[in-house]
This record gives sequence, structure tokens and C-alpha cells, in this order.
Amino acid sequence: MAETALIVGAGTGTSASFARALVAQGVKVALAARNAEKLAPLSDEIGGLAIACDVAQASQVQAMFSQVDDALGGADVVLFNPSARVRGSILDVDAEALKRAIIVSAFGGFLVGQQAARRMVEKGGGAIFFTGASASVKGYAHSASFGMGKFALRALAQSMARELGPKNIHVAHFVIDGSIDVPGRDRTEDYDDGLLDPDAIADTYMAVLQQHRSAWTHELDLRPWGERF
Repeated sequence: MAETALIVGAGTGTSASFARALVAQGVKVALAARNAEKLAPLSDEIGGLAIACDVAQASQVQAMFSQVDDALGGADVVLFNPSARVRGSILDVDAEALKRAIIVSAFGGFLVGQQAARRMVEKGGGAIFFTGASASVKGYAHSASFGMGKFALRALAQSMARELGPKNIHVAHFVIDGSIDVPGRDRTEDYDDGLLDPDAIADTYMAVLQQHRSAWTHELDLRPWGERF
């Protein structure tokens, strides 16, 4: 089992549940987000390290990993969770806003994946997980930015898995095919069965993390049994 972990793009949903599941197994966890102050409640709860990082900035990603190196001795597990989107018709969506969204979702994944891989190759193993979405495998109208970013992230994960698997680094991509029941979410009672429980998602992340390397999962999708779409 891993001893240390870094969750990038941490929040109150899946990433928080994964952090708690890791800590329950004795793993020391670092949390990162653009606004580190919002991480205070979770970091206090789990005794974790909170780091401010904009994944679109290479210098900040490198500094984040250096901080984890100094505080925890590196990360055996890295989860990339950030994404961004701008909605709008292809006819008039703002090009700069779309560019920023793709940079966060895809280029940010590359920057984090590269820093994680360099360290894990040197250590002789590790796990790098990427959180995908329905948009990883199908594009939606008025959501080109999200689809472009998530398709690219999926391709990155596939490429990394083929390169790094033989180096004892488990790369996995999770297609979260539905809406997550995060705290404070506005919803109607009859939609309960159409939401994914973040603790259940975290259970799956943990199961994949604990797989024997003779039978690693690279990609799987998770969807609620009451899905309507």
C-alpha cells in the first residue's frame, strides 16, 4: 500500500472522499488547489498538507511537487482532478476562455503527470490517476471546451500508461459518467438515484490502487444505476 499521496484539484466531492479513504489506510495526504484556503477544513480533518497551485502554470506545478518532496518525501500516488469549461455555441464561444479551459484540463494534466512520472521512475514505482468525465468519450452541444480538454486528458493517460506501465507505474483513467452528489448540491429528491456517491467513487479508486500489477485496470467508467441520459 502507498505511504504518501498528492491530490491535485481537491474539493468537497470525490477528491475529499478519496483523501479520507487514503488516510484511513495510514497514507499521508497532500491537497492542492488554486485556492488553498478552501482546503483548510479538509486538511485539518485529515491532518493533511494544503498547497496553493494553479495547474496551468508549470512553475507552480514544479513548486508544488518540491513542497511535497520536502514535507512527505514525495508522493506514491498522485490524483489529477482539475477541469474547466466554458459553455457556449461553437458560433460565438469566447476563444480565450475556451483556451484557458483546455489548458487547465489537459495541459495541467500533462504538467502534473510529467512531474509525478519523473519522481516515480526514479523511485521505481507509483500510481498516477486521472479523473475523466462523460465528456472524455462523447462531445456535447455547447460544451466543446470540456470535451476537448477531457478527450486530450484521456489520450495523455493512455500514452502514459503504455510508457510507464513497464516501469511499475500504474496509470489509470476514471470516466465519471454522471453528476456527483457533492455537499450543498441543489437537487430534487427524485434525482437521488441519478447521482454518484463520492464515497462510492473513492472506494473504486482505492480498489484500483490496490490491484496487483499482473492485472492492472487502465480505464473504467462509473455511472449511477438510475441514470437518465
